[in-house]
Amino acid sequence: MPPFDSFSGRAGFHGRWRAGAALCLGLFLTWRAVAASVGLDVLPGEDEQGPVTVFYPSTDQATALRRGPFTLNVAWQGAPMPGNQRLVVISHGSGGSPWPQSDLAAALVQAGFVVAMPEHRGDNARDHRRVGPPSWKIRPLEVSEAIDRLGSAPRFAGLFDAQQVGVYGMSAGGLTALTLAGARWSPARFARHCDEHGEEDAVDCTGGMVHRDGWDGLKLALSRWYVDLRYGRDEDWQSHTDPRIVAVVAAVPMAAPIDLESIRQPALAHPPALGLIEARRDEWLVPRFHIDPVREACGTRCELLADLPDGGHGAVLSPWSDDIARREDRFLMDPPGFRRETEVPAVYARIVDFFQRHLLAP
Repeated sequence: MPPFDSFSGRAGFHGRWRAGAALCLGLFLTWRAVAASVGLDVLPGEDEQGPVTVFYPSTDQATALRRGPFTLNVAWQGAPMPGNQRLVVISHGSGGSPWPQSDLAAALVQAGFVVAMPEHRGDNARDHRRVGPPSWKIRPLEVSEAIDRLGSAPRFAGLFDAQQVGVYGMSAGGLTALTLAGARWSPARFARHCDEHGEEDAVDCTGGMVHRDGWDGLKLALSRWYVDLRYGRDEDWQSHTDPRIVAVVAAVPMAAPIDLESIRQPALAHPPALGLIEARRDEWLVPRFHIDPVREACGTRCELLADLPDGGHGAVLSPWSDDIARREDRFLMDPPGFRRETEVPAVYARIVDFFQRHLLAP
């Protein structure tokens, strides 16, 4: 591109900008007129990397597809079509999979985004060997790897600009998102948190073992001992950022291990835009130990996208039946009074709007 001075004055520059903007808008409206379906495909795992599930705009017709307890309306391996040229990577929670995030992914695809969900190694629905700090350390790297893998996949490389990427993370994925936004944390801070607040934040510090089948006191004592023995002396700061990531949303994040000064003053020349989602009745990650300190430290740098007074830890996930939620994890069930049918679509709309404002801005 020639230097700015070679344009024929300010009017010439703005004329070219308006023409380019009109062309982009025209392409976007054409895409909307074609009315894309939600395509679904999976990049298989390679080397030590797990699979990456991809949701994207497709010209093929969507049909019902069952994945676990969820029924998706998608075009399986449908033909990709251009959307808005932006990618959002979603980092799932501990022991998670892509399917509880599929409704959010569909909302993003319907707005033109490509969505990638890497399976976090050793911390997913099939493999729990690295749950906790061992997974938290490598998750941000796996987000960067997912961007690289999509960028080198002929099927998807032309659908997005790899220099303008968004990240959404929920729960442990929320820690991933905050790390990519400039936060630093240490396993020892997590151990100290559980030593000081293990009873008040018991579900988090015991990995969900309390409040079922009794013996809570013993479970808390054993968890404190284990967490301190394994992580109490690991003071090394953990951080990883990626200049391609320019907008981040952290929903009900794990945040107790974070150095709050790194939220207040991130050591980045251009920190990503940061949005937060809080659920006040979250029993898994009690807000006053996790998202509330982040909100206070972040100040005006952060944008509060949603504050759900009756929302639980699973408020932003796709719904599943109560019997499945009880069997899998009762802490993901909706508390009484939570109006999922109206509140969750509004949250998704705010997430979509956040990424549109920060990823599509000229």
